[in-house]
Amino acid sequence: MPPVRKAVIPAAGLGTRFLPATKAQPKEMLPVVDKPAIQYVVEEAVRAGIDDILIVTGRNKRSLEDHFDRSVELEKELADKGKEAELEEVRRLADLAQVHYVRQGEPLGLGHAVAQARRHVGNDPFVVLLGDDIMVDDAKVLREMIAVHERTGASVLSCKEFPPEQISLYGCVDYEPTDDGLLRIRGIIEKPAPEEAPSSYAVLGRYVFTPAIFDALDEVQPGRGGEIQLTDAIGLLLDEEPVFGHTFVDGRYDVGDKLDYLRATVELALARPDLGPDFRAWLATYVKEAGIV
Repeated sequence: MPPVRKAVIPAAGLGTRFLPATKAQPKEMLPVVDKPAIQYVVEEAVRAGIDDILIVTGRNKRSLEDHFDRSVELEKELADKGKEAELEEVRRLADLAQVHYVRQGEPLGLGHAVAQARRHVGNDPFVVLLGDDIMVDDAKVLREMIAVHERTGASVLSCKEFPPEQISLYGCVDYEPTDDGLLRIRGIIEKPAPEEAPSSYAVLGRYVFTPAIFDALDEVQPGRGGEIQLTDAIGLLLDEEPVFGHTFVDGRYDVGDKLDYLRATVELALARPDLGPDFRAWLATYVKEAGIV
């Protein structure tokens, strides 16, 4: 069984939840403190041992490619001004991994975006990381998911428990527990009503797939808006091979959601040794003076 060394990051969405900020700027390039969201995702993949990354882009996404490319003019200016730390950081970005790009011609759903990776991935297992989801766990969840795949040879989904009133925002799994703490997936439903949800576990932002997912995607019929849903392909995959769920609790931010984006910005800034102390002191003063608590 080949090792998992490739990642696919779908990044072709229009980012309508963040308009007007995303009218002329990719949502994946929105800064969280001083790094664009997609950089957190790429760095997570690299920490998990991934060295080949395919970003699925669309129109008006050129800045994604520029961000992970060399910038000779910027590097020269930083070198001339003696800004060695900044120079090292921008050079590091270009050397993180082999980053490739393919365009999704039309925004026809997450499944359609993943299907664009077939030629690049070939017959290898691979991971999918959603660019909206930042995981700040030192790639622990992703590494554990890859380990499950290497042990079982199966596809693996990241799963988190949600209250009934939130489960309709996600793909929800039907499962049976296993002796080693995994969920053996029996079915999956996209955004069910709370009363129709088969469980309290939702699928979130990280997947390890066998290449068989591409055949399943080929069979999926377009749904509402002509979109190809990844959850539908997972449902078909279940008829051919086992799929497991790996559960986690903490470390995830949905930076496509405005409130979670703000939470990520505050909490990640507080965790920074260069920003945290001063920011914490200001925040405490602000909270007190504003009478928030």
